[in-house]
Amino acid sequence: MAERVIEADGIELCTESFGDPSDPPVLLVMGLGASMLWWEEGFCRMLAGGGRFVIRYDHRDTGRSVTYPPGRPGYTTADLVADAVRVLRAHGIAAAHVVGVSAGGALAQLLALDHPGRVRSLVLISTSCAVPGERELPPPTEEFVRFASAAHADGPDGESEIGRQVAYARVLAGGRRPFDEAAVRDLVRRDVERARDFGAARNHDALTDGEVAQAPLSTIAVPTLVIHGTADPMFPLRHGEVLAERIPGGRLLTLEGAGHGVERADWATIVAAILEHTAAGRSG
Repeated sequence: MAERVIEADGIELCTESFGDPSDPPVLLVMGLGASMLWWEEGFCRMLAGGGRFVIRYDHRDTGRSVTYPPGRPGYTTADLVADAVRVLRAHGIAAAHVVGVSAGGALAQLLALDHPGRVRSLVLISTSCAVPGERELPPPTEEFVRFASAAHADGPDGESEIGRQVAYARVLAGGRRPFDEAAVRDLVRRDVERARDFGAARNHDALTDGEVAQAPLSTIAVPTLVIHGTADPMFPLRHGEVLAERIPGGRLLTLEGAGHGVERADWATIVAAILEHTAAGRSG
């Protein structure tokens, strides 16, 4: 299906849907700094082929959604949570199964806490607890910290930025599997070429929380599946384990050797898990 730019409350958000609108809806929430292209089209079509109506969208300051001046985003994390509601409302969907990756998984948790009537189930991939808890969780790997500390680019739209994004993707992959540099470079280049202002995504680094949920994760009442790679360098596996423990009835699926994100090698496993998890309530 073609992209569709929705306007809600004066905000433009670019969305794209796959599949039959009469099928159970699945909303895909990407991590911060990344456009909806990182929910790759092949992955979306696999989900839609399993009988789901799939929606992906660009966060503010990514892709073809609204952009803001550098360093002055003018919105908060809470606003990004509200954007998910705006996307659902624009598609005429009362409630959806919500799948979030990385910081998108945190947004999905906050959505379930702030707007419980909008969420039918949660799938949380490569993420951590959105609400602080008492347990201390392991930090990112040393390699990840070194890269994040040293990362610089000559310009947001040049080859240097593409190279940096590819190098970042390599670090996120965790190093235990072959890295398909050509495929990642092609994806990054398409992301850069498609964006209104690719550099605007850096505004996500300046976000404040805003009025986000304060309720504990133990109050989440929808079925929840946590999917986590054993080689995740940003959020080591313990983050996924604790997240599944803190949400009542939470289940954990580990991906051996997987890093941070939705890797093509795991598409079949992840899609099958999502389809099984979202199989209930198909009439809604």
